[in-house]
Amino acid sequence: MARPREFDEQEVVAKATDLFWRRGYHATSVRDLGTELGLKQSSLYRTFTDKHTLFLRALDHYRATESAQAQELLGAPGPSLEILREWLVWMISHEAGRGCFVVNTAAELGTADSEAGRKTEAAFEVTRQTLAALLRRGVHEGDLPAGLDVEAAVELLFTTVLGLRVRERAGHDPRRLATAIDFTITTLTRPPS
Repeated sequence: MARPREFDEQEVVAKATDLFWRRGYHATSVRDLGTELGLKQSSLYRTFTDKHTLFLRALDHYRATESAQAQELLGAPGPSLEILREWLVWMISHEAGRGCFVVNTAAELGTADSEAGRKTEAAFEVTRQTLAALLRRGVHEGDLPAGLDVEAAVELLFTTVLGLRVRERAGHDPRRLATAIDFTITTLTRPPS
């Protein structure tokens, strides 16, 4: 007869998320996971099958918590440019030095891991759609020029976001990142030529 689990699976996934987020996939061994989570390797394998499965669960957990918080911030009422700037500044100051787990995963694993790739692309698409909705609202409410190419602006913002997250993880000066944020927002307010 199998012994009942003596741990909360969701709590373990949350702790694994933190470890993978700090160290990355390749730098985190099963032994590291066992030590950090306070579990024997046999319990890890019995519950999660392998390190990769636990990593994918951690990525899902991150998306359900951190990414949901970003969506909530971008969907807040108020002037769209203020919301956008507040979100971008929050992004580089929240969890300083860690970057974004999704961006870190995309940078580390690239196209080598198709399952992780699908999850990172899905998260990126949610960000793009949320930014597009905010920009469309800004155009509709008059915060942004009527002729703004929303799709092109989303790509500019998305690329800026990825760059900011990598630079934030690399420890770049937040004031320089804020300068990039302000310039990007100013660029959005210029009428199309």
